[in-house]
Amino acid sequence: MTDKTYNVLFLCNANSARSLMAEAIIERESMGRFKGFSAGAHPSGAPHPETLALLQRLNYDTGFARSKSWDEFGTADAPEMDFVFTVCDQAAAEECPVWPGQPMSAHWGVADPVKALDGGNAAEVAVAFNDTYRMLRNRISIFVNLPIDALDTLSLQKQLDEIGQNTNLSEAE
Repeated sequence: MTDKTYNVLFLCNANSARSLMAEAIIERESMGRFKGFSAGAHPSGAPHPETLALLQRLNYDTGFARSKSWDEFGTADAPEMDFVFTVCDQAAAEECPVWPGQPMSAHWGVADPVKALDGGNAAEVAVAFNDTYRMLRNRISIFVNLPIDALDTLSLQKQLDEIGQNTNLSEAE
């Protein structure tokens, strides 16, 4: 078993909700084995207030949260990523930069909770943000518990893809 800390980049279009949630979750769930980062193809400029409120209610430190372009992670002096996951369909369809280090990647698309703000009442918005958080937490919990060092590249890629395809994940303990 290695003591390597793996760098993981989560991408979505605006980098205001899903990718920021994922960044926070992996930091907590991995207990230091993974370092989370997030970015967007077209960053909104700020984290969505509902995202920050949800993370704060769940006792996350939100001091890390800022909306940023994925261009920050495509430069030679950027941290080298081991894994890159898209968490929205729009970002998955974008032409991504070439990431230094050729990280493994997968698409883990989840619904955009921000869309619930279009006509949704407070309860519907809360449900949307909570569902997105739950789905991301479940996927990330599975990921951080994979025996990464024991899997060959093809087996690991298969596991990463399967995590993203599973939409019926039960609540992680």
